[in-house]
Amino acid sequence: MEKIRILIVEDEKLIRWSLRQQLEKHDYRVSEAENGVEARKAFQLESWDLVLLDIKLPDANGLDLLKEVTESDPELPVIMMTAYSSVDSVVNAMKRGAFDYITKPFNLEEVVHTVKKALEVTTLRREVRAIKAGFESRFGFEKVIGSSEKMRQVLDVAKTVAESEAETVLIAGESGTGKNLLAQAIHYNSQRAGKPFMEVTCTALPEQLLESELFGHERGAFTDARNMKVGLCELAHNGTLFLDEIGDMPIATQAKLLGFCESRTFRRVGGVKIISVNLRVIAATNQDMLKLIEEKRFREDLYYRLNVIEIVIPPLRERPEDVVLLANFFLDRFNHKFKKKVLGISDAAMRSLTSYPWPGNIRELKNVLERAMILSRKDVLEPDDFFLKPRLGATESSGKSIDLPPEGISLEEVERELVRQALENTKGNQTKAARLLHISRDQLRYRMKQYDLFDG
Repeated sequence: MEKIRILIVEDEKLIRWSLRQQLEKHDYRVSEAENGVEARKAFQLESWDLVLLDIKLPDANGLDLLKEVTESDPELPVIMMTAYSSVDSVVNAMKRGAFDYITKPFNLEEVVHTVKKALEVTTLRREVRAIKAGFESRFGFEKVIGSSEKMRQVLDVAKTVAESEAETVLIAGESGTGKNLLAQAIHYNSQRAGKPFMEVTCTALPEQLLESELFGHERGAFTDARNMKVGLCELAHNGTLFLDEIGDMPIATQAKLLGFCESRTFRRVGGVKIISVNLRVIAATNQDMLKLIEEKRFREDLYYRLNVIEIVIPPLRERPEDVVLLANFFLDRFNHKFKKKVLGISDAAMRSLTSYPWPGNIRELKNVLERAMILSRKDVLEPDDFFLKPRLGATESSGKSIDLPPEGISLEEVERELVRQALENTKGNQTKAARLLHISRDQLRYRMKQYDLFDG
């Protein structure tokens, strides 16, 4: 392992020698410069992990050298050395980027302690920056694909929110529009990027378990609570808590969430200790929240507490130009995933894709492209490679009709696809999926078994 490199810039030979002897005992690689000329030459010839810089040199002002060093390498920790404990010189040094300062005569053990502290802080900063850079490459705003004017507006607002101190954000949009992806982009491009991003889907758990998931519980708080559990609010401290499908949160839990949002404090279920956290709350919904409020299914006060900043992601049918970008993106992805060499999508097929309303939005487009890539043996995908859901239109009886494609279609395949999409849109919630299909849960389960749609 390469040794840490330290440069001592000091005109007094005895001080340089004593510092060098002490630092080399701790296995640092130490070099010396006795004036400004030698220091500038050393900065040009080599990179350093830390600099001990005298504030008064025979041919240079240490503060000027400090400014030069920090401008070329802002992360390089510089510790100023001075026999003049003038408040003004110390304040100026800190303003220009010095990590700390030490005064002569030195306590050598304190010097080593200050050096170690500076190196630890700088290493941590670099690690956090590297982690953040890695997150940005995986969850950057460029991953939210869209060049339409509507999406540019969405991304502009999201970037502003990410850079701000905004503590509460509501993302609205139909199922499949990418609300989760946008929430991740906001988190991982903010100052909270190195901290946890904790997610919970409000439909996935019954009321008691959801409350426990959010706030944790103490041992013995309820049946089966054999051990204390830390909740997501606590785990997300200094990071982001993402509440997906907030419109489906039980009313009782809504009241507790409101209290948490207002104070950023909570008690674990069965606990008495008040726990305080610092985090950003991002909620997402695919429902008409005002309608839910009117139906008394969602608290109006919580809605306005969450809706400090609202970002509405437009459905795919309102931005057909983005369909082209997304289709080509998924084409490249699935070429790589399935080791295929499909060259592209024909003009006729692309017209079919851009004119389709995409009720399932980006999620549906992804599934349609994936199916086409798996089954097609063509170099260029054509309209008949894409299975698009039958379109709905008006009728006098039920208010809906299905247009049979000219080339015909398999009834069994249509039913299987509708069942699959109902399960996908409700994230596997069979009761809700059955409701979407206007059938009973038992009828849904029969079809899931018939079409092998059970997980695992």
